[in-house]
Amino acid sequence: MKNVLVIDDSRATADTMVRILKALGYPARAVYGSSAGMLVLREETPDLVFLDINMPGVSGFEILKFMSREPRLANVPVFVATSEDQPETKREALRCGARGFLIKPVSVEALDDALREL
Repeated sequence: MKNVLVIDDSRATADTMVRILKALGYPARAVYGSSAGMLVLREETPDLVFLDINMPGVSGFEILKFMSREPRLANVPVFVATSEDQPETKREALRCGARGFLIKPVSVEALDDALREL
């Protein structure tokens, strides 16, 4: 895996996830907010995305829908990371194309487990 992208409007959360991913041996970078995430996704094809759901502007659900409609992004695995531990949020994320669902704050173990699912 060469290109892991973290999209989150919280710099602290995104940077923490990137540090954990790098410690686990995965090259990763963060972009802050949905607009920045959409810009990157229009130009690049990451190997894996960790995506916040609740962001100002375009929601993570909308980003998931966008990715599923784009042929070059449709098969990129996406793990949703959110503080909303609600069954309906999880169902919607999976319905929109997420591969998995992580609850914030995301632990090293949860990230490692998600990566092993691939």
